[in-house]
This record gives sequence, C-alpha cells and structure tokens, in this order.
Amino acid sequence: MASPSLVQVAVGMIHRPKDGAVLLASRPPGKVYAGWWEFSGGKLEPQETIGEALRRELQEELGIRVQEASPAWETEHRYDHAHVRLHFWWVRHWLGVPAPQEGQQLCWVRPSGPFPYPLLPATIPALAQLALRNHTRPVQTATGLLPP
Repeated sequence: MASPSLVQVAVGMIHRPKDGAVLLASRPPGKVYAGWWEFSGGKLEPQETIGEALRRELQEELGIRVQEASPAWETEHRYDHAHVRLHFWWVRHWLGVPAPQEGQQLCWVRPSGPFPYPLLPATIPALAQLALRNHTRPVQTATGLLPP
C-alpha cells in the first residue's frame, strides 16, 4: 500500500499573554480523530501561503482575525490516514474572542499542563516544546516524561 502524500498544515499557537496559556480545540464531529484535542489550524489550499492558510483557518474555526503571527517551528507526523508537515506559528494578537465555529470545544492550557484528554499525537511534542521554552516542568504523560 502506498504511503499517503505529504499534507501541509498551518497550526496556530494562540498565546494568552496574561498567564502564558495557549488555546486548544477538540476536533469537530465527523472529522478523523473527532473529539481529540489539538491546536487550531488546517490544510493549505493550492497556491496559499502558510500565513494565509493560518488566517483563513482561524477565522473559519474560531471566528477571530489574526493581527500578528510569526513562525515558530516545523515538524512532520505520520498518521494512518495522512503524512503531515505541521507549520507551527505563534499567534499573539487577534481581533475577536475565540469561539467554536464548527461544533468543537475550546480550552486554555498552560504548557506545563494539565491537559484535556485525549491529545492528538502530534500535539503532545508541541506542548512539551512549549514547556521547555517556557522553563516550566516537563510534560507528564501516562507513559512518563516526554523527551525534548
């Protein structure tokens, strides 16, 4: 069986400066991994830049208008249904109040936890990376500490 082609995904780490929390969303009903928690974002459309995709996706999913966003890092993850390249971006300024637009749930979490369950597999190392960058305690999971 052929492996799935690489899918480019813009991921928004919406940062709340007053306490350092970031916004997580549950995947909407009807999507793969429905109910699992992740950062908001989505696939790039043809001819779309990462920044354009991020702005479009956050408007569609959360009803906010991104005012300032900057690249953080990229990583790849293989799921059974897709091989994704995740482009993580910081979102520090936006207009509006994040609100679920697709039937999903939202929650603010600090990078050191606790976290909602279950977390999408590619979200776990991103939260661990944030905890390390914020010099907070390592992320604890059911299987132990996550590596950097």
